[in-house]
Amino acid sequence: MPASLTTTITNRILQGAAASLLVLALAGCSTTKDRMTTGSVPKLTKPVEEMDATELRSATDRLGQAYEKNPRDPVTGVNYANLLRMNGRDTQALAVMQQVAIANPGDRNVLAAYGKAQAAAGQFQQALDTIGRAQTPDRPDWKLISAQGAILDQMGRASDARQRYRDALDIQPNEPSILSNLGMSYVLTGDLRTAETYLRSAASQPTADSRVRQNLALVVGLQGRFPEAEQIARRELSPQQADANVAYLRGMLSQQNSWKKLAAKDKTPQAAGDSSTN
Repeated sequence: MPASLTTTITNRILQGAAASLLVLALAGCSTTKDRMTTGSVPKLTKPVEEMDATELRSATDRLGQAYEKNPRDPVTGVNYANLLRMNGRDTQALAVMQQVAIANPGDRNVLAAYGKAQAAAGQFQQALDTIGRAQTPDRPDWKLISAQGAILDQMGRASDARQRYRDALDIQPNEPSILSNLGMSYVLTGDLRTAETYLRSAASQPTADSRVRQNLALVVGLQGRFPEAEQIARRELSPQQADANVAYLRGMLSQQNSWKKLAAKDKTPQAAGDSSTN
């Protein structure tokens, strides 16, 4: 698989975990009574996964201003760092999370976001250790387990990653973000049929968001079924967003005829246990 396509897929897995954490943190802003400073955190006008590049930059700028006013606030810091990462500013995100983690050493959300920032910066083992410290054995958090899977995928440890996704599904059955990550994990090893099975399951869930459907469109396109992929990519989006997504999809599929190489690999027998489904 072309290196640029591999990087894109692993980033989509990790960004999926980041978006889940970001939405969770923003939802908690109005209910966490002991964090009085979070009232100044700018509210987002739409879910992060539905934002285009311009909207993401605008949201990042607004949260950056809030962070400068209070760099110790955990909610602001986590949200700002996650948005930085979704804008490709990984080094800056890591620097933000280092400072927030120093100020809030026992905060689970902070440790989780710090671990994801470390992973995005290529510090994979440190990331696993940090997220492991955020986990509570008696009350495991499926989002953290899924995040560990995303990091393991970036390390090339596909079997370990998929086991973590399945562990997360045991806690949160049919969660579309986990199913999507699991499907994209199979893309990384060229098993497109299994990947599509998981992604179709993810997209069929009532709580599935646009990001899940775009991943499905990518996998369908990688198998050479571009008209179907374009139809999926345009679903439930404005014409402008749909055109942008289709252009992105075409760009991904044009990389060194990557879908042909993956499709050819997909026709070879899979190792025992590698194509199992939930």
